[in-house]
Amino acid sequence: MSLLTVREVTVRFGGHVALDNVSLSAEPGKVTGLIGPNGAGKTTLFNVITGLQAPQRGEVRLGRRDLGGLPPYKRARLGLGRTFQRLELFSLLTVRENVELAAALQRTRSPAARADELLAMVGLSELAGVRADELPTGQARLVELARALATEPRVLLLDEPASGQDDQETEAFGDLLGQIAASGVAVVLVEHDVQLVMRACQVVYVLDFGAILAVGTPDEVQRDEAVLAAYLGASTSGMAL
Repeated sequence: MSLLTVREVTVRFGGHVALDNVSLSAEPGKVTGLIGPNGAGKTTLFNVITGLQAPQRGEVRLGRRDLGGLPPYKRARLGLGRTFQRLELFSLLTVRENVELAAALQRTRSPAARADELLAMVGLSELAGVRADELPTGQARLVELARALATEPRVLLLDEPASGQDDQETEAFGDLLGQIAASGVAVVLVEHDVQLVMRACQVVYVLDFGAILAVGTPDEVQRDEAVLAAYLGASTSGMAL
């Protein structure tokens, strides 16, 4: 059963159609991928889901709850967690303080203990006392992930969370996504590292020019002629993304 449901969402900026009748669903226990060329509308869709952008039409539901008209903070309280394409950490706070603050806002019984638990989960325990602005991008994104998890999300939206990571870190991150989903969270992943998406996700949506181009398993999407054309500029048979 879907936990997050997006139905026929359309967003226009003047004469530009950023999202055109887009529908998507995400189930608890699964990682759902959302890929597409630059400018396809992926971040705009995340903004609609989290309440930062109002659509001209369509709806977003969390479980049976229609989120229409709710501001971002109320959606977060209902169980929507998110990281951003551009890092949004509190740069002058330490790694632990960034995560502990989110846990405290969630009224966790022991925010400090929860922060330490999540930092261990993402592999940053040894950097807990380091100021956030001293971290390289790959590690900073893991802090953002831990902070998002501290809000106890039912749905976790990740916008390019693996950028700045090397191959070994990206492989470990894929395993971490599986661990998060296994806890019952519905994970939605926007990521330019297509190989990570194909390895970590059970379902993949492909956006192109604001419209859903294809939906399927990783294997199905990689064989789709329209998807290959969108990424490679021409129809190509039998070529993996």
